[in-house]
Amino acid sequence: MSAEFRRPPFHRHGRVTVRLHSPGANVIFAPRKSGLHEFAESLYLQGLVVFAVTVTESAEPGVDNGAPQLSLSTAAARNLATTTKSVPQMQAISSRWLLRALPWVQASGGAYRVNRRLSYTIGDGRVTFVSTGDDVRVIPAELCELPLLRGFDDTDVLTALAGRFEQRSYETGDVIVEFGHTSDQAYLIANGKVEKIGPGQYGQQTTLGVLANGDHFGDKTLADPEDLWEYTVKALTPCTVLVLQQNAFDEVYNQSEALREQVRKFQDGLLSPRNEHGEAEIDLSSGHAGEPDIPSTFVDYELSPREYELSVAQTVLRVHSRVADLYNQPMNQTEQQLRLTVEALRERQEHELVNNKEFGLLHNADFSQRLHTRSGPPTPDDLDDLLSSVWKDPDVFLAHPRTIAAFGRECNARGVYPAGIDYQGHQVPSWRGVPILPCNKIGVSDTATSSILLMRTGEENQGVVGLHQTGIPDEFEPGLSVRFMGVNEKAIISYLVSVYFSAAVLVPDALAVLENVEVGR
Repeated sequence: MSAEFRRPPFHRHGRVTVRLHSPGANVIFAPRKSGLHEFAESLYLQGLVVFAVTVTESAEPGVDNGAPQLSLSTAAARNLATTTKSVPQMQAISSRWLLRALPWVQASGGAYRVNRRLSYTIGDGRVTFVSTGDDVRVIPAELCELPLLRGFDDTDVLTALAGRFEQRSYETGDVIVEFGHTSDQAYLIANGKVEKIGPGQYGQQTTLGVLANGDHFGDKTLADPEDLWEYTVKALTPCTVLVLQQNAFDEVYNQSEALREQVRKFQDGLLSPRNEHGEAEIDLSSGHAGEPDIPSTFVDYELSPREYELSVAQTVLRVHSRVADLYNQPMNQTEQQLRLTVEALRERQEHELVNNKEFGLLHNADFSQRLHTRSGPPTPDDLDDLLSSVWKDPDVFLAHPRTIAAFGRECNARGVYPAGIDYQGHQVPSWRGVPILPCNKIGVSDTATSSILLMRTGEENQGVVGLHQTGIPDEFEPGLSVRFMGVNEKAIISYLVSVYFSAAVLVPDALAVLENVEVGR
């Protein structure tokens, strides 16, 4: 008779099982400190049984000990359970305060015409330059942005004038022109920032404004060689400036009949009666007594008013018919796809309202309404300057969140703590009672500069308005349509999703922009 014995290790917490293969019964012994192994060995010595001794103990949770599964696992149970789940989330969704702040006007004909009084506009743009290394030149066609040359289209003359500009550099604190000296030069600021300083009422100096890249001054004086500087210009930062001397201008002037005619038109325009906003004057009389002659007048309009056509943002949403048919519980797949697509289109709509070169607010602010910071970061003084530009019922500031944070730092440094304000049920920061709304569509440049918008809104206030058209076919939301396009041979359903929109600035002083705001300091 053969027998096998494996001596088990003693374990304090387990139980020892002795399996008797002849006659075949299981005997369970509780562990003891002594005597257990001796008993098992005595059975072996008698030659009666072949047996094996094993130690078992309860497994820790989550550990597979090789034992057979006694109940249904959680992984299998989840196949029958209804898991609570969220709708698809999208980080790109923002608050879109601009879309909420704008009053929306119905543009029934797909376009909106802004009728204004006749204005005598004298230069309202900025000059663009090209550079090769350290050499900077003005683009000839850009000289038409100067008041003296506005509307002048003789390319040869513009090229001749552009070639006569001289490049100069100034350091911080340098005086570029000085009050009371002969004004016989035109200046174009290619790079840097300068400050215009004039005499105050009691002999002190006052700041008249800040000029920066693309700005210009002095060109009007080229038409009058006897003119004098009415202010001092001092460099706030290192500057690169292009200068056109009076004698260089006179050389081209004497050779070109077209330029002489342009200068005459400019001088005649300066004599045209206008109000402080450049609009044709309405003759009135007041404070008189007796029977004087009362002036007669009429209100003239612009002959070619600007029209804003509705722009569009579109995409084609594709959904497989199998997905649309079978996987609609607990939420409809097509509805969720459409919801996120509409959110993306609304984000693009706000981006275009800010940045589009045709109707975007950043590009449609009047030249006189574009301001620069006094020192770089956005300070309370800078926002006060904005408020002085849009002083007729300003409604909202719009700025990138980083710009708002930079303004908060400047306020903290001065011990000023702007109060919050309730705006459409939300607590938002404010300045002088005007809410400051975050808008991430106002970009931050690689050099950490941005812009701040301030606007007055509404048709009744001659402000900024949003344009859309409601009641369009297959309308899903106001101004937004979802049109079924059919099912292709691959069983994919297509929907054309479109949103139509634009924005209009009714009068120039409804919108102002603070430019080149440093947000990293």
